[in-house]
Amino acid sequence: MTQDGPESYVFQRHVSEVAPMLVDADGMYITYEDPKTKARKTVIDAMTGAAVGSLGHKDKDITTYMGEAAKNSFYSFGIYFSNYAAEELSKFIIDRSPEGHFASALWVGSGSEANENAMKIAKQYHNERGDTKRFRFISRKNAYHGFTVGALSIGDGIRKVDFKQMLLSDEQTPKVSACNPYRGTSATVSEEDYTKKLLKELEDCFIKNDPSTICGVIFETVGGSTFGTVPPPKGYLDGARDICHKYGALFMLDEVMCGLGRSGYYHTYEKFMTSGNGPDIMTIGKTIGSGFVTLAGVLISPMVKKAIVEGSNEVSGAQTYHCHEFNCKIGLAVQKKLKEEHLIEKGSKVGQDLMDEIKKQLKDSKIVGDIRDFLCSFLWSSVIQRRRNLSHLSGRLPTRLVIKL
Repeated sequence: MTQDGPESYVFQRHVSEVAPMLVDADGMYITYEDPKTKARKTVIDAMTGAAVGSLGHKDKDITTYMGEAAKNSFYSFGIYFSNYAAEELSKFIIDRSPEGHFASALWVGSGSEANENAMKIAKQYHNERGDTKRFRFISRKNAYHGFTVGALSIGDGIRKVDFKQMLLSDEQTPKVSACNPYRGTSATVSEEDYTKKLLKELEDCFIKNDPSTICGVIFETVGGSTFGTVPPPKGYLDGARDICHKYGALFMLDEVMCGLGRSGYYHTYEKFMTSGNGPDIMTIGKTIGSGFVTLAGVLISPMVKKAIVEGSNEVSGAQTYHCHEFNCKIGLAVQKKLKEEHLIEKGSKVGQDLMDEIKKQLKDSKIVGDIRDFLCSFLWSSVIQRRRNLSHLSGRLPTRLVIKL
């Protein structure tokens, strides 16, 4: 757009309209400007857009380091070279993970890219072992894994409707029910019963689609953008992993939105997988770079790495900005600050205080039934209806709750 022009040159959301302009940000606040009137407003940024924030805007330590890092940064193409920043970031996150869960990492630009690469790595794992028939990925209804072709295919919902003809077929990406303990349990259905029901459905899906063709199962550890931060029931993730390994498939988790501290644990699966096991492949993102850089990643288990090393010992393909040196430097700086200043633990404490106050204020509500507090480390919570059918209240539900801590 020209300074006074009516249309935008940016192809996003409402294509011809000029969106409100974000012109400044500081800590937990953002300032945006009306492009027509030039009026400005400063508001609390409770979400950091697509939930990318783990530090405040303009964090002094990070922005100062970015300036210094930029003076000594360079481009390295992953087919020919590695770089110390990518190695150090990989080691840092692997070392912070439960011992023996991950052995290697790949760095990309977004969660969508991470999930695309995770699918390819899973397929390569089976190919390296001579198990070339596997091509299907089981995922869940109402899931979101990204906006690229493969990621949309394993996802579900309205975002994929217009593109369905060009996506992987439903036969290649069978779906099982989303898990929702609040909706799935009742006076006659215990959480244990509900878990067994979900796991039976998953195993039935394997059998129906020929277990020898299932490449992997990919779940969001905690459903995020499409499903209201719903936690898995007890035993569900461990049981799903057991079923995958029973039939030779990989167990894959998507923690792009819910991981790296958002549950009070570094990886959210640590909270829910009580067996001590972890995923075979896991994607992470958003809070790695906290919005300062575009960064996401794929974490690879020792088992998967070993199969590839003992096979071709090569990655099948690469992208231009895999393991980008500057982005990895900044991602490492963000992660070090989270650790050194104990921000995950502090965020968890503030989150619990917030939950206690919300529950106190809403304890007598006739329409609020479930307050999900496991993502409170960084400003996540969810409130839904108690009754299974509240359509008669449509349009009259509360939209604002002010809490003073």
